Amino acid sequence: EDAVRQQQYQEKLQSLLNASVVVSEAQIKRKFVEQNIKMNADYALMEQSAIADSSVVPTEEEMKKYYDQNLEKFKIDPQRKLKYVLFERKPSQGDTSGIKNNLEAIIEKLKEDTASFKTYVDIYSDQPFSIDTLSITKIPPSAQDALLNAEAGSIIGPLLVNTDFVVYKINSIINSDEEFVKASHILIRSNPENEEEAKVKADEIYNELQNGADFEKLAKEKSEDPGSGANGGSLGWFGRGQMVPEFEKASFDGKVGAVQKPIKTNFGYHIIKVEDKTNKEVVVEKITNTIAPSATTIDNIYSNAGDFAYLAENNDFESEANLLNYKILETPAFKEDAPSIPGLGANKALVKFAFDNGVGTPSEVFKVTAGYVVAQVSEIIKPGFKDFATVESQVKTQVVRDNKFKKALAIMTDVRSKLGDNGDLNAATQYSPKVKVNKAENFVASGNIPNVGRDFVFAEKALELEVNKVSEPFKGSKGAYLLKVTSRSNFDSTAYSIQRNTIRDQLLTTQRNQFFSQWIQNLKEEADIVDNRYMFYR
Repeated sequence: EDAVRQQQYQEKLQSLLNASVVVSEAQIKRKFVEQNIKMNADYALMEQSAIADSSVVPTEEEMKKYYDQNLEKFKIDPQRKLKYVLFERKPSQGDTSGIKNNLEAIIEKLKEDTASFKTYVDIYSDQPFSIDTLSITKIPPSAQDALLNAEAGSIIGPLLVNTDFVVYKINSIINSDEEFVKASHILIRSNPENEEEAKVKADEIYNELQNGADFEKLAKEKSEDPGSGANGGSLGWFGRGQMVPEFEKASFDGKVGAVQKPIKTNFGYHIIKVEDKTNKEVVVEKITNTIAPSATTIDNIYSNAGDFAYLAENNDFESEANLLNYKILETPAFKEDAPSIPGLGANKALVKFAFDNGVGTPSEVFKVTAGYVVAQVSEIIKPGFKDFATVESQVKTQVVRDNKFKKALAIMTDVRSKLGDNGDLNAATQYSPKVKVNKAENFVASGNIPNVGRDFVFAEKALELEVNKVSEPFKGSKGAYLLKVTSRSNFDSTAYSIQRNTIRDQLLTTQRNQFFSQWIQNLKEEADIVDNRYMFYR
């Protein structure tokens, strides 16, 4: 009964608010026109980007006038910054060892138990049971060698795979039609200017390798591929279609263990060593245990944070952090209504703390996404406006842009006076060579306009302008336009009668949603409610 009552409250409120939203016949017709009336037009455009900055250099007076008239753009809301120490909620070495030891014990039980591997997966695995057929490139790198060299029926692990320990059971090993190669390379980059120099350098490295130099060591020292170079040149396993053709051919044709002469690709010269080849796939089942902090570890992390909070309150935040070798971080400035603190995440209580306390005040322990945090207010930014000197370059950029539009409009006003009401827009280039003339064909006001893009002013003018009459200059998204609509389709009353109800329903839905969202927002802002949940949920 209570649930039904609450539902009816909501439905009545929604109905009451929806009743105040009305869509007029004029709105429906306007929407139909925007979606259905097709037009063709010629236009002349003076792009603001075609006007040199040097021709519209603003004066100091212009910039200060813009600054004074647009102070709201440079408003500074009250903001805070926090310095903090983060106690990350992450597994300890004991947690890691415990999970590994537990899986090792499970493996011992499996050797003696007649129950299926699936039974153990269902009981002990963090992921559901599955049987997977894996090619070498689908096996995590840390498990590739172990699985590739395993025998059918064997149990492998526990292996550390990213943040998990995994125990694999090898059901079978099958041959695939697809072949994979494991290769390393040393890259010497080249371009048309240094082609010969790069070739000589690659040959020198190849000769060193032929004389017994260590491939991995030379790759780290001399390869110009920073990614693989840091790993001794290793590119890992790859299949066909993953490398450029020349590199792929050399790798798949090359002998395992042999260092090949330098080959040329669009990246430069490569010295390739094929480490291994395989066409094997393994069919596996697996037990996965995610390495996560235990309850004891989390308690210890929280206890450490609490101890530091006590020391910071009774002594000095930064001194104590440095003494304990804790890393001090600082947030960017954030506002009081910020949904989250950059770097820390959402925590209303911590935001409240920042705005209720002065600089240097240490906090208690707060829980954040990554763990626990102890903070202190490091900076208070008071409300006001950025001074002119601080935003002068920003103001100059905007004034230059505005001046370009003004100059573009002035140029197009002069062109319009020479063309007259019914002139040919193609003649506009005779009066100003920087003016571009083009066509927009078969477009509707609500869509993308060919050669123009989305430009609401252009679309509005096209709907309102008398056919075959040159418009007055107007400002669009790219610059100043002259527009001449050469044709416009007629209003189709039959199509309108068919689409009318659908358009009305769409408009009603959109406007009701907008109205309800705005009503809720206004209610939140005007309601005499203080949100103190942060005091109880930390």
